[in-house]
Amino acid sequence: MDLSNRTVLVVGGTSGIGRELARRFAAAGSTVAIGGRNPQALTELAEEGFGTISIDVTSSASVASARDAALARYPELDTVVTMSGVMLLEDLRDPAHFEAAATTVDTNLLGTIRVVDAFTPHLIRRGAGTFVTVTSGIAFLPFPPMPSYAASKAGVHAYSEALRAQLDGTGVGVVELVPPAVATASQEKVNPHALPLDDFATEVMDLLSQDPTPREILVKGVLGHRWAEREGTYDDLVAQRSQALAMLPGRQG
Repeated sequence: MDLSNRTVLVVGGTSGIGRELARRFAAAGSTVAIGGRNPQALTELAEEGFGTISIDVTSSASVASARDAALARYPELDTVVTMSGVMLLEDLRDPAHFEAAATTVDTNLLGTIRVVDAFTPHLIRRGAGTFVTVTSGIAFLPFPPMPSYAASKAGVHAYSEALRAQLDGTGVGVVELVPPAVATASQEKVNPHALPLDDFATEVMDLLSQDPTPREILVKGVLGHRWAEREGTYDDLVAQRSQALAMLPGRQG
């Protein structure tokens, strides 16, 4: 993928990985707009020179409005990155977890589908373009305290595979970004071993710039997650990660 002359919309790019990747695309020479829900963050990003668009991926009306605004301002839009996501702890022994599960699936999986659906006709009409979906190492190696997060990201992986197959021949590609734990503000609280954001973004951009672009963007730090079943380490790693269930309220002591 040539990163120097693209027109990119990063949905969910107001913080963390999305914000850093938006900056990297811009530094490479692409025109970049960022969509998100946080008005203060959008204002700060506008001051940096980014185009900004308000979007709530849990609302079909908001996604449609954001699409119309994006295409009016950026008719040459050729790359849509779907970054929006939430990570919530859930204790499956307590039925009250369902609200967190519903929020997670609505944002992570259905939010991705809403965004993809909104921009698919435009990219097909162009005859060229790229969707970048975002899953997680947790899609392939579950983290038991976040069951719906794992399920939603596994769902995005499967959906991305099907989307790629259905768009074959249209000129529209699908690239799946699979992050490990990355040291964003939210991750630093729970995982002191998370990969530094700067290192992660550098490796991602190097992989994206390859020709042909890999179908899955797998930094070195996520390979143990992605291929755990194949390598025979899956059961042991899930057991190790299950020790983190002690972090759930009511599981301590």
